[in-house]
Amino acid sequence: MYAQLVNNLDELGFTDVEPYLSEYLTKVSKEGISVLDAFLHVSDREILLRNHRAAQIQVSVSHFPYIKTLEEFDYHFQQSVNKAEIKDLATLRFLDHKENILFYGTPGTGKTHLATAIGIEAAKKRNITYFITCHDLIQTLRKAHDENRLEARLKHFAKYKLLIIDEIGYLPVDKTGANLLFQLIAKRYEHNSTIITTNQPFSKWGEVFSDSMLANAILDRLLHHSHVIKMVGPSYRTKDYYDLVDVEDQNPSR
Repeated sequence: MYAQLVNNLDELGFTDVEPYLSEYLTKVSKEGISVLDAFLHVSDREILLRNHRAAQIQVSVSHFPYIKTLEEFDYHFQQSVNKAEIKDLATLRFLDHKENILFYGTPGTGKTHLATAIGIEAAKKRNITYFITCHDLIQTLRKAHDENRLEARLKHFAKYKLLIIDEIGYLPVDKTGANLLFQLIAKRYEHNSTIITTNQPFSKWGEVFSDSMLANAILDRLLHHSHVIKMVGPSYRTKDYYDLVDVEDQNPSR
């Protein structure tokens, strides 16, 4: 009967049940756990494992450039960032309120790290999430436009509960590209949340998008219901250099 039970649970898709079941049944017999409690425990374990597996799958299909967590962010090095504010955003309440997050700051300050870490938190909670650079997004929309598939691609990107658009302002965008991005932002407006990272102040977005009116229209929809996180300070990419300088300053050669 034990072998048949294992086979049945395996057929039902229970995860790694055989080694666990044998150990658990021994525990049941010794501690006198009721049948109802035993079934509840086994089912709780399976639900937990399936949720964990689903979360891992959601993270893997979200196209993150790397896996970063909020715990890895160095708030001491980047003191312009309010840790309490970031922790609040990590609760994902902003998704329920259809709010956006805009990370603005100089290169290397950790904007993409925080955007990715919050995105991973969202994906782990099984919110459909996608990460893409602004350049790649516009190229994808431009290609779809040329192939008369623009509406389908706009719907595709509009469906994500959280869309992360990285590196706005790193490369110039022509008027056609700005128009395509505006159409997507307009579709997502007050329906789903968007996270933006940019190295350009909002006052210069007219130059970035080659059209002040389009830039203002994009900003108007992004900034309404939004959290703006300004990040200033040294670059993480030179952090090792600063650490070395600190060590040398504390231990000057004689």
